[in-house]
Amino acid sequence: MARFPRSAIPRLLYTFFSSKTRRFYPSPTAALLLGNFEVRQFSAGNVARAKDAKEPWWKESMERLRNIGISAHIDSGKTTLTERILYYTGRIHEIHEVRGKDGVGAKMDSMDLEREKGITIQSAATYCTWKDYQINIIDTPGHVDFTIEVERALRVLDGAILVLCSVGGVQSQSITVDRQMRRYEVPRLAFINKLDRMGADPWKVLNQARSKLRHHSAAVQVPIGLEENFQGLIDLVQLKAYYFHGSSGEKVVAEEIPADMDVIVAEKRRELIEMVSEVDDKLAEAFLNDDPISSVDLEEAVCRATIARKFVPVFMGSAFKNKGVQPLLDGVLSYLPCPIEVSNYALDQTKNEEKVMLPGTPDGSLVALAFKLEEGRFGQLTYLRVYEGVIRKGDFIVNINTGKKIKVPRLVRMHSDEMEDIQEAHAGQIVAVFGVDCASGDTFTNGSVKYTMTSMSVPEPVMSLAVQPVSKDSGGQFSKALNRFQREDPTFRVGLDAESGQTIISGMGELHLDIYVERIRREYKVDAIVGKPRVNFRETITQHAEFDYLHKKQSGGQGQYGRVCGYVEPLPPGSPIKFEFENMIVGQAVPSNFIPAIEKGFKEAANSGSLIGHPVENIRIVLTDGASHAVDSSELAFKLAAIYAFRQCYSAARPVILEPIMLVELKVPTEFQGTVAGDINKRKGVIVGNDQDGDDSIITANVPLNNMFGYSTMLRSMTQGKGEFTMEYKEHSPVSQDVQMQLVSTHKADKAE
Repeated sequence: MARFPRSAIPRLLYTFFSSKTRRFYPSPTAALLLGNFEVRQFSAGNVARAKDAKEPWWKESMERLRNIGISAHIDSGKTTLTERILYYTGRIHEIHEVRGKDGVGAKMDSMDLEREKGITIQSAATYCTWKDYQINIIDTPGHVDFTIEVERALRVLDGAILVLCSVGGVQSQSITVDRQMRRYEVPRLAFINKLDRMGADPWKVLNQARSKLRHHSAAVQVPIGLEENFQGLIDLVQLKAYYFHGSSGEKVVAEEIPADMDVIVAEKRRELIEMVSEVDDKLAEAFLNDDPISSVDLEEAVCRATIARKFVPVFMGSAFKNKGVQPLLDGVLSYLPCPIEVSNYALDQTKNEEKVMLPGTPDGSLVALAFKLEEGRFGQLTYLRVYEGVIRKGDFIVNINTGKKIKVPRLVRMHSDEMEDIQEAHAGQIVAVFGVDCASGDTFTNGSVKYTMTSMSVPEPVMSLAVQPVSKDSGGQFSKALNRFQREDPTFRVGLDAESGQTIISGMGELHLDIYVERIRREYKVDAIVGKPRVNFRETITQHAEFDYLHKKQSGGQGQYGRVCGYVEPLPPGSPIKFEFENMIVGQAVPSNFIPAIEKGFKEAANSGSLIGHPVENIRIVLTDGASHAVDSSELAFKLAAIYAFRQCYSAARPVILEPIMLVELKVPTEFQGTVAGDINKRKGVIVGNDQDGDDSIITANVPLNNMFGYSTMLRSMTQGKGEFTMEYKEHSPVSQDVQMQLVSTHKADKAE
């Protein structure tokens, strides 16, 4: 029977109005005509059944929805896995590889740059349908430089798949991603990929996940053969063997377990039951009483333990060889939560950011989070995760962060970079809207509540570059590009160097900034000259120092007069704030209307310390006394007095320079371990860990970022191209005395020039 698009049916025909719920529902006629997923769920029969069972109209639709992310270490096969999922769910009709010979590239890598470098830079959001369930998939990048993308994706997910490589095992970025999943309390499945590769050992990887990621995990599948003999999988829950036939593994054949594998299957199933019964009381009871445990009991127990984040079921397969992807999809439906099984919290702005739990139902007031922005062909595209309520095309919504009221001009559902128009979306769904001006991390409501979703923790940038366009004419395009990237990515900052007048871009590492310079070149056709990378140093003080400064200027007419007294001291270590100003003046020695100007002056002075002109942090300024003049005192006079007072007492407070220290993890063949460790020491690094993994040594060290420029080339030459490293920001810590003197003299020389 032919299906009609919803727009082709008059509204009168397909809806009836319920006075009780104040909503339109599809009529049975429309259900017959449309015959699609949405209407089958909301058909009149379903509404009637829901009323009989006292269940809300949206319950079935919400239970058939999953929001998942796929994240992992670089090159574990995330994008390849997503490509297979889209193929098996019927969203795409042919498979292209990430670095494919056909030059098409994977579906989810939609930027030219991604296809060329074979890495995923932006998270693309896609949805697909599997066995009548709707799955929204967010493909996330694996490079440390793009962690904000991963964080934003995890912020809006209900569950995730952590992909591990069966040869590489648990690598540094797997640990970072897992830590982020833990922070955002995301239940997860693990998928051990690449079982067809030489040296594949899933049991080694499972043990690594237990020791390094502290996962309480067990395999729910056993592979039939490994490396080139990898043929299929045995499901330990259902006790069935699965083989994948057809040119792209699309035909899944279930058979009995091969006789030669009965022993290992019994052993691994018992291990699975033991692991789950440690965290699930119901299964533990059956296990201790020696009751037979059925497939259904075990599946329910694994589901309960996974949603409670006490257990991580481990799946296996090879996405590239098209094996094991369909059972993984079944696992997503069986074990990962639907939107109503996850608790999401918002902050109530009217009650001093008090935590409020959102029921997450379409019946409530609209609450949606803009988690990603893109510049599309038709203006800004904003990805929204709807946490509560319903958003409709043409509705007015309020941006809580800016207070602006806006109309939703167009609502679409995204599939990588293609889109499909929809009329409305309810809680739990991920959609995109056009023409809404906002920044990433803004919260939208229908105006009845003043909630914001929790602010995302944005790491400070660790590295800066000076950039300028080659030709003067392209300045407009250049600033347009920088503005857009800043709105899209909170870790990318743009500033102006007051002394040199250069534009300074800051980010999370060399690759991060290189990609942006490359994107300016590609997308905006602007060639840019890039200066030498600069490290973002900081300054701080180490002891208490007093100040007493009088700013007096008489120049005919009204002069300037302001006196400030007090002291500066370092904030206690681990303090969440970087700058604190306290007014402890008793009485009216300084009129209270001048206090904000004094605070502003100190803040301005702290923006550039006198050692090397970098911002001063971890400082507390206390104002104890002052003096004012009835005529000559003004805000400007007090602001200047504060600036000079800060400079006067700064050197007495024994300032030091802080430099960013990076946590560097190196994986090098054991024969090069001595050379690499020696080089780390030469770079003033501190080695904090040294593990053995097969023939490789894994060295963990804390190294100053200033000594890490061009390290990748150096590491390749030391290890004959076999070494690899990843680094991420750890902290700012004081530099040694000789480095401080060197930096100060360089700064003075630059200033003199």
